[in-house]
Amino acid sequence: MRRREGFTLIELLVVIAIIALLMAILMPSLQRARKQARVVACQSNLHQWGLCFTMYMDENDGLFSDYFELKNGFWMNVLRPYYVDVGKQRCCPEAMKPAVPEGGGIPSGSTFKAWGVFESTIEWAEDGDYGSYGVNGWIYSGSRPFAGTKEEYWRGYNVPGASNVPLILDCLWVDGWPRQTEEPPGPSDTRGYSGNMMARFCINRHNGFANSAFLDSSARKVGLKELWKLKWHRGYPVNAPPPVWPDWMQNFKDY
Repeated sequence: MRRREGFTLIELLVVIAIIALLMAILMPSLQRARKQARVVACQSNLHQWGLCFTMYMDENDGLFSDYFELKNGFWMNVLRPYYVDVGKQRCCPEAMKPAVPEGGGIPSGSTFKAWGVFESTIEWAEDGDYGSYGVNGWIYSGSRPFAGTKEEYWRGYNVPGASNVPLILDCLWVDGWPRQTEEPPGPSDTRGYSGNMMARFCINRHNGFANSAFLDSSARKVGLKELWKLKWHRGYPVNAPPPVWPDWMQNFKDY
């Protein structure tokens, strides 16, 4: 009987080298595919949020809640009957981990971390709340004294051009009241809570884009420079000249 021979060391090394080469070729494609899958999952989450807002407003004369009802009027609380799984629906797949997992104070998120976890001492949040989406504060039915006039608020969804009115977006905080005059933020992926409202939404979570749901319940990618062209409030000047873009935004698509 003829004796069976095994692989030589050279042959084994060649096989390992070929496998390593194939992995090097395939890994970037697999990483891109995973990122794209997370983008699609994020858009699906936001579309579901758009439906939640619509269902709430359908049952409340077409209006969203009054901001000054605080805990009873804040978006996470008034919509709570319409969603169940916080981890999957209130978080972008790119920012699932809360900034402060054990809670404490008012922890803001960042590009790749969720805001929260909140403690029960915060009057407008439930104990344990966290997420990585933020609502456009101009959709509330009651105005905020330091955020514009009542005439600027949308208050509900029966408005012209609803497909360009942002409702809920990728965000490093729970909400924001953007204005066209606000400057783009710095490049840091770890920056947190900011008084610059546009900066809360201008985060590079999806390679030059943020995901958003709109008042018509649609959801899509929004270019970071496009944020300045959305109709945030009733008086927002969508055709105003854009700001000066910082270096980290220079190569992103213009609108």
